[in-house]
Amino acid sequence: MGDSQPLFIDITLLRIGMHIHLDLGWMDHPFPMNSFTLRSQEQIDIVRTLGLERVRFSPDKSDPEIQQQYLAADMTDRPPEIEAEEESPEMAARRQRRDLLSSQRASLQVCERQFANASNTYRQAVETVHSRPTVSREQSETLIRGFLSEIMGEHEACIRLLSENAGEKTSLHSINVTVISLLLGKASGLGEQELLDVGMGALLHDIGKIELPGRLRWSDEQFTTSEREVYQAHVAHGVTLGQKMGLSPSALLVIGQHHELADGSGYPQHITDKYLSQPSRIVTLVNMYDNLCNPGNPALAITPHEALALIFAQRKSQFHAATLSLFVRMMGVYPPGSVVQLSDERFALVVSVNSCRPLRPRIIIHDPQIPREEALIIDLEDEPKIGIRRSLKPLQLPKNTFDYLSPRKRMCYFFERARETPSSGENT
Repeated sequence: MGDSQPLFIDITLLRIGMHIHLDLGWMDHPFPMNSFTLRSQEQIDIVRTLGLERVRFSPDKSDPEIQQQYLAADMTDRPPEIEAEEESPEMAARRQRRDLLSSQRASLQVCERQFANASNTYRQAVETVHSRPTVSREQSETLIRGFLSEIMGEHEACIRLLSENAGEKTSLHSINVTVISLLLGKASGLGEQELLDVGMGALLHDIGKIELPGRLRWSDEQFTTSEREVYQAHVAHGVTLGQKMGLSPSALLVIGQHHELADGSGYPQHITDKYLSQPSRIVTLVNMYDNLCNPGNPALAITPHEALALIFAQRKSQFHAATLSLFVRMMGVYPPGSVVQLSDERFALVVSVNSCRPLRPRIIIHDPQIPREEALIIDLEDEPKIGIRRSLKPLQLPKNTFDYLSPRKRMCYFFERARETPSSGENT
């Protein structure tokens, strides 16, 4: 019985040694390939959390003992009869928690792998921009089209906080700005070509900095007048490199305008909002936000909640009003990375925000009774009795809470498909 007659098997009957195929998109599971042989109970546990009732099964590609057991059975008519073990309520609760934890870890691994791949692509594009500018553009465009293939559907997207070790630090800012700009562009109703221009402009907005001395690649309030002029010249350098790459006029405009502000206080041309393109309005805002959270000097970083509040309260005039309003709604009052105190006085770290339902983010709660590595991500959509009371600075946390939640010094974002997460029955 070969692959020409595919079999389907209930996921409750999966065994180590079976060769299976997952009929899912590449973002919907953490495995390197869709087809593979199950080699551990952990892999089986992860498959059982993916929302599938049955999976395709290839006896011919499975281990010999599996072939002997299953090829003799007429699986097209009935599944193999395997006696199920009795499961107590306590065992069921532990299994449910274990399955949910495995699923959450798998989802994070997918995001971090994709962020690392994006970081490598960006690094390669920067390294080849002088010697092979066309190749650099093609690498960048392939990356952005891959992002778009995942966010252009009907599904909702989450903005996910990653560990500080995801990808390379040199590419963190560019990937952050790209991810959030694409989500904001989608929320703004931009079409696919406009989103491609947003993505290309966002990814490459700082590419001109490779022409600057290393010590001048991050803005510093202590710059002399001449040093500030050298730093600001990265905009013109970026446009020149973008032209060599053959970027679209709209993407070039994003690079040229990513430091312009709606009130005319930006640079290099000091133009006002009516002269800014919509893609530029998006990238300019997101660039400011990420620079506040991830400045060149980490000691000057402020929390995502503080950055959002500062932009809205003190710099509102610098940004297109409708774009800023949409950005605040998308990121939520407590963006990923925010440290918060809950309505029941417990402390938590916001790790994910659904851009369509930002007021009920997903959080990790400090619970001394549960080891940090086993803490579940709690979706506040499923917890109507729990709310967020206020945002805190990380240093305001008790030391044991700070160590448990491990607030990030640098914010690293990626997107993941929003999923319906079943209640675990054990929220903390």
